[in-house]
Amino acid sequence: MGAKTVLVVDDSRIMRNIVKNTFLSMNIPCEFIEASTGKEALVRLDNNAIDLVLLDWNMPELSGLDFLKQARSNPLHKDLPIIMITSEAARYNVIEALKNGATDYIIKPVNEKTFQQKLAKLHLK
Repeated sequence: MGAKTVLVVDDSRIMRNIVKNTFLSMNIPCEFIEASTGKEALVRLDNNAIDLVLLDWNMPELSGLDFLKQARSNPLHKDLPIIMITSEAARYNVIEALKNGATDYIIKPVNEKTFQQKLAKLHLK
């Protein structure tokens, strides 16, 4: 199986690096495309063949939730795995994200074991 293309969306470069390093530690061959805003992420999504989106909630210009709604409204992205990785830990936030099409939800800080469990469900290896 070839390398997967993962879109990492977070306004914090440090968090994008933590997410990428956690992903790489699991030895899943992948290439990363990064975006620091929801608007930038939509452009990256439309211009690249993305296999997985790792998405923060709180970002400038367009929130992760609004990105999620827009991505899911496009038939090309209706089945794309999108995992929210966010500090929004309230139950109603999790429900809101899942209702709007999030494939799964991880609460920061990123825990490698949890990350592995979520990714295993996607059969990316």
